[in-house]
Amino acid sequence: MAAGKISNMKGIARRWLLNSVGMILLLLIILVGILSLVIRGSIYSGIQASLDGRSGELTNVFADYGRRSPAEFNAVARAYVENFPEKESMELMVFNSSGKILITSIGFAPDQTQPMPDYQLALSDVEGYGTWTGSLTSGEKVMAVTRVIRNNNGSLVGAIRYVVSLEEADKRVLSVIGMLAGGGMLVILLIFTSSYFFLKSILNPIRQIGATARRIAQGDFEARIQKSNDDELGALCDTINDMAVELGTAERMKNDFISSVSHELRTPLTAIKGWAETIVEVGGTDQATFSRGMGIIIRESERLSGIVEELLDFSRMQSGRMSLTMEKIDILAELGEAVYMFSDRARSENKFLLYDEPAMLSPVLGDINRLRQVFVNIIDNALKYTEEGGTISVAAQEEDGLIRVTITDNGCGIPAEHLPNVKKKFYKANQTIRGSGIGLALADEIMRLHNGSLEIESHENIGTAVTITIPVLSETGDERKQEIHA
Repeated sequence: MAAGKISNMKGIARRWLLNSVGMILLLLIILVGILSLVIRGSIYSGIQASLDGRSGELTNVFADYGRRSPAEFNAVARAYVENFPEKESMELMVFNSSGKILITSIGFAPDQTQPMPDYQLALSDVEGYGTWTGSLTSGEKVMAVTRVIRNNNGSLVGAIRYVVSLEEADKRVLSVIGMLAGGGMLVILLIFTSSYFFLKSILNPIRQIGATARRIAQGDFEARIQKSNDDELGALCDTINDMAVELGTAERMKNDFISSVSHELRTPLTAIKGWAETIVEVGGTDQATFSRGMGIIIRESERLSGIVEELLDFSRMQSGRMSLTMEKIDILAELGEAVYMFSDRARSENKFLLYDEPAMLSPVLGDINRLRQVFVNIIDNALKYTEEGGTISVAAQEEDGLIRVTITDNGCGIPAEHLPNVKKKFYKANQTIRGSGIGLALADEIMRLHNGSLEIESHENIGTAVTITIPVLSETGDERKQEIHA
């Protein structure tokens, strides 16, 4: 059953189970092998200790006969063997001084071809002791212990040999090994079963995650994973679901961006085309129409160029290729130039653009064109989102080694739910206002490259305040031109 389940598994589950079960099986085999050796050694040691004790006692019984005649020894030995009480469990042999077997407890002498290395060891041993474990010519495994008896002169009187079959002991060992192996297999089965269901609890959610991820990869950003547990996999499910939401939002923002940019490009192109056709029709006959048309064409061309440049900047930002040419600059002059650029537009739209110009600000290390781009973008946004009669205020101050430029308006403001996202690429809080949705993202990236920041505070129907922060140039700073790449 277990083998069938493993064969039906694939991938990680199969490899994990085969590896874990294989390792457990190997450890079990090693453990059973070691335990079997220990148990067998213990049983064999007990048998040998028993034989040693019995042979020692019998040697003491026959010790006095070493000073008597061999005939007396032989007679006593025969009498002891004939009355030996444990004939069924072991064999007792008595040897004479010539090494011949006088009598055995089984009633007949063993085959002379039977091995008796313990007897030879006892003859050569100082203590007169020898032991042997091995197999007889019949294949039966036995343990034998021999003790020799010598007289006071050291002459050999005889020997006593105990022989015990190890067949029953080996059966006991095998029985214990079988029990250990059975217990081990039960453990393996339990481990396999628990691992199988544990892996299912992990792999099923993983498969669901994989399937949902493929749907998301194919563009189905509405796909969601139903998490079953609040664990690491549950956290992964939440992360993927959040990713799907973010990707869906990004996809919608990208589509809105494409639509917005298309509209932004179409408007000046339409104006250029229309006025070009008009100029061609009237020729030089109507100087006023010609001049007005050329003015509009020039302005719309500049607007179109600005949009294209913004898109190029965005592309550079996305690919990490945006670079800055850093040099010592007067930020006050650049800010004033940006404010002046929008003065006529503010008046034409009946809006008030106020600039509280400070007397002096410390120089900064920055890119003139990029910083001007930031100021222009923020002031342009302030004008776009401020109603007729509204006010846009520009102020700058230096504090704690930082220059802060604050551009404030009393326009429509940004709803609280949109405020955290306004600096993200493609994001537009108000779809009715022209723009690509990348201006603030670009401005934020430019300030980051200047080691500065761009912070936005806004309240709906009250207004918006944008604070641009940039560090002043240190006295020990390198004032030479240098390039910084994103």
